[in-house]
Amino acid sequence: MTLEQIKEILPTLENVEFQLEDGTFVPEHFHVTEVGQINKKFIDCGGVIREESVVNFQLWNADDYEHRLKPGKLLNIIKLSEEKLGIENNEIEVEYQSNTIGKYDLEFNGKVFVLKSKTTACLAQDACGIPSEKLKKNLAELPVNNANTCTPGGGCC
Repeated sequence: MTLEQIKEILPTLENVEFQLEDGTFVPEHFHVTEVGQINKKFIDCGGVIREESVVNFQLWNADDYEHRLKPGKLLNIIKLSEEKLGIENNEIEVEYQSNTIGKYDLEFNGKVFVLKSKTTACLAQDACGIPSEKLKKNLAELPVNNANTCTPGGGCC
């Protein structure tokens, strides 16, 4: 989800809710403690220089259980970030505390925002020497050639 997409969705909501892929909801008293842009410049294992930019939201839970972040307030935080920081319309990455700080992609299911797990990947697989994944087959599903099949007492073994 991009910054422009969340800005279009927020005015249609009564409440801002975030949910993990497993169905667990982020506690409703969460705070958005950061909205910003993260620019990353790196070199992959194949020697290619790459650049990425994401809009970053950090969610945080405090002990103020009465706190609720309304859509208009989040929209104002986003607009202020655009004005003061010049953040661009990039994909949103959400940081949320789990065993460590987790980074998630963001989707909207029509009702709530869903934190989608991210995975690592090799960006230069052709340069790493990693073989392509082979097709796995179940031996029981392979065709049988009865002419070449050993049978008990057949003398082939």
